[in-house]
Amino acid sequence: MLQELQTRKTELSVKSEENKEMRNKLNTEASTLASKRNELNKRTKELIDEAQELKNLRDTNNTLVSENKAKRDEVNEKASNVYAQVDKLRKDLNLSDGPSIKDLKKEIDHLEFEQMTRVMDSNKERELVEKIGHLTEEFKRKKGQLESNLELKTLLEEAQKSKDEASVHHEKVKEYAEAAQEYHEKMIKTFKEADRVRAESDKVHKDFVKIQESADEQHRLFIKTQKEIRDFDKLIIGLKRKGKKGRESVVKAQAKKEAEEIYSQFRLGEKISTEDLFVLQRSGLL
Repeated sequence: MLQELQTRKTELSVKSEENKEMRNKLNTEASTLASKRNELNKRTKELIDEAQELKNLRDTNNTLVSENKAKRDEVNEKASNVYAQVDKLRKDLNLSDGPSIKDLKKEIDHLEFEQMTRVMDSNKERELVEKIGHLTEEFKRKKGQLESNLELKTLLEEAQKSKDEASVHHEKVKEYAEAAQEYHEKMIKTFKEADRVRAESDKVHKDFVKIQESADEQHRLFIKTQKEIRDFDKLIIGLKRKGKKGRESVVKAQAKKEAEEIYSQFRLGEKISTEDLFVLQRSGLL
């Protein structure tokens, strides 16, 4: 019986050690997965923060687009009102007939360039020179009329100033719109990367939970086996104590029997040795 108990205890000790080693191995794997998951979660947060900052920059630039659009439209409306006054004044001064000063200057420059670069006979060249001269006179006449009228000149300068200001706002609209689009595209890309990293983190977390549950099960088996080993220890110790008491009883019985035999010899007057006397003394018969 004792041998069977000791054999079973040995088997349990081996099993307990296996559970312990497997538990430690699984806990190590779980710890590695937890660290990886935490790093991925940290990266996800960083990407979300980065995407949010890009969103803020996009929204800021979109606001600037709206503001500059409003300013551009306001200045353009102002310029249109001034040009309306210019057109009325030109009609009043009979300056609206025929081509404008700008068109006249453009045509004169074109014809002069043609005269310098094109090969032509004397008649055609004379016709071209006459045409240039006519246009030049018309240009000077209109320019003189224009410059001599201070009110018209002031209105044109005001209109040009408004156009220049509107152009500045328009360039800003394009600049901020391009920046907003760039930030938007980067934001979308960053959010997608955050989603990808988060999905990877979720997968690692699932693996972590699975491994941790296995480690907990091995720990439960280890604790269970340790309890069984302690129970077997109690049984073995109990049996050993019982066996020891049995052996002591047998020895005492044998010693008592031996002492009684010596005592009988002593009463019969037989000679006994010193050792026999010690046996009688230990037995309490003397």
